[in-house]
Amino acid sequence: MKASPDERFFGSNFLKFTMNKGKILIVDDDPAIRDACFQVLTRQGYEVELAAFPEEALELFSRFEFDAVLLDLKMPGMGGLELLKHIKEIDPHTEVVIITAYGTVTNAVEAMKSGASDFLQKPFGPEELKLAVEKALGRRKLTLENIYLKRTLAEKEGGINIIGESPVIKQVLEMAKMVAPTDSTVLITGESGTGKGLLARKIHELSPRANGPFVAVDCGTLVPTLFESELFGHVKGAFTGASTHKIGKFELANGGTLFFDEIGNISVDIQAKLLKAVEEKEISPVGSHRVTKVDVRIIAATNKNLEEEIKKGTFRNDLFYRLNVVSIHIPPLRERKEDIPLLARYFLQNFARKHHKKILGFEKEVLDRLKSYPWPGNVRELENTIERLVIFTKGEIITLADLRLVGFKTEEEEELWADDLPLEEIEKRYILRVLKKCAGNKSKAAKILGIDRKTLREKLRRWHLE
Repeated sequence: MKASPDERFFGSNFLKFTMNKGKILIVDDDPAIRDACFQVLTRQGYEVELAAFPEEALELFSRFEFDAVLLDLKMPGMGGLELLKHIKEIDPHTEVVIITAYGTVTNAVEAMKSGASDFLQKPFGPEELKLAVEKALGRRKLTLENIYLKRTLAEKEGGINIIGESPVIKQVLEMAKMVAPTDSTVLITGESGTGKGLLARKIHELSPRANGPFVAVDCGTLVPTLFESELFGHVKGAFTGASTHKIGKFELANGGTLFFDEIGNISVDIQAKLLKAVEEKEISPVGSHRVTKVDVRIIAATNKNLEEEIKKGTFRNDLFYRLNVVSIHIPPLRERKEDIPLLARYFLQNFARKHHKKILGFEKEVLDRLKSYPWPGNVRELENTIERLVIFTKGEIITLADLRLVGFKTEEEEELWADDLPLEEIEKRYILRVLKKCAGNKSKAAKILGIDRKTLREKLRRWHLE
């Protein structure tokens, strides 16, 4: 089973290739050629498989990953050129070296136009063979390395920032640093928008697997009928619509970290198969009996109470205990309000740079409003609010007027200015709000309200609040 061009470098292939000398497939109907190549290349430390005809080669390709193929053009049945096209469809990055006899050099040139990278003309000696293979594997390594590093650098640019100085967030970060060097499974809990995915990436970044892939599975958006295919991959023809081979998330994450976001959303049937894969570190693609060993570190996240889900029968307790080796809870933003100004300034800097605007900071009253708001959408909601402010603010300082412009209201303001409240009720709520801010000091509250203390007392008496 093979991956798409964009998937192969991202998972196990690049990592396995850099750790091993390479896996070679020799396809030739001449047993003497096959045996001679096998002897030379295995002595060099390469892993070598042999095929006597194209159909056998395709069968081997369905079970193994190959870094390079030595391919004879003249063979009975399918023929070398047709096999070459199949190989390149399955894996465009596999290097193919054509083996050609004198008089068929023209065919070798045609093969190179179809994706072969080099050719060996028979008869050839051991040194020519070794040199051709070394060059082929060098090209493959360079190709995979460039693509892999571009993706890795794009993801890690600037590192993973988790902003906060509150005691609760410091404890979260300390736990992440302690568990990162291990291979233990981690379960991250917390409300939506608290940054569970960010923490998972931080643990990966601090781990020995940091140079490996970080592959995320969004359990909340995947179609249940395709979930198994997404996790384990499938072979061509495994089901209606499976027109090509597909590599699954487990294989993509080989050598790195596999992150299940909102794992509480997956069905009980898939949970059983997931448990088996997590326990045995083996997977089988849909429609195939091939078993593949995988080396992945599992991190899962959920906004649900999985113990409650177990009681309801919607989550397996054995999977829960397998995932819940180390548990880290991220508190909601309303429980770490001292972090709100830090986060707001951080987002302000980022979005000001992104939108090419010169904005220096916030009025103190703006930060007070942001701190008083309960943020039901947590850090994600705060981030979106700051971006709106950056877009619509005209000055260099974000003011209360800017907050109103983007439609921001605190919970108290929304309650106070509700459209269906009578005027007297609005007045009552406002006066009580001012009194609360003045800690019950009627003289101070009356001054802020612009009325005398006697009038304030009369209003409170009328409302039976004296």
